[in-house]
Amino acid sequence: MTEAAALRTLVLRRAEEEDLTELVRLRDAAAHWQAASGIRQWKPGELGVDHFRARLREGEVWLAFLGPDGPCAGAWELWWEDPAAWGPQPPVAGYVHRLMTDRQSAPPGTGRELLAAAERRIAEAGREVCRLDCLADNPRLRRYYQEAGYTVVREVPKHGDGGRHYAVTLLQKRLTGACPAPGAGARVP
Repeated sequence: MTEAAALRTLVLRRAEEEDLTELVRLRDAAAHWQAASGIRQWKPGELGVDHFRARLREGEVWLAFLGPDGPCAGAWELWWEDPAAWGPQPPVAGYVHRLMTDRQSAPPGTGRELLAAAERRIAEAGREVCRLDCLADNPRLRRYYQEAGYTVVREVPKHGDGGRHYAVTLLQKRLTGACPAPGAGARVP
């Protein structure tokens, strides 16, 4: 199967309680890949079942599969507000978090297809902006999002566990007129 054909057969569905272990596996595999690639973003073991269970209750978590019976190719979280990063905001945006692909099964381009699917979901909900963030010292990820049409809004200083100081880059993309028509790309059953 060609890469284009594999991407055309991505099947998306909302994650459920029985998917929690798979979500943790995807997140940890992505964190290990990042560490091996010299990217400081996620740490293996940092998020477990409790995190994803809370996200299922408070937002949306999506999984992508290579065909109806294929392996899991990736996932993402979709939040309808993110005051910790963006402060209080009017309800005009969806917030994508933990966009992740399975480096073993996902063909090249899967991450962009998942991001486009998240954008379509946000637009379907009647919101016109997709927002996301990454660590400010992760130029590779920042460039990835900018190449997908996102613009930097600002950098926000943060204080983490143990007094750690870091900055987060906030990015957004206006979806009005930019969202592919329903049915294009990945399928949502």
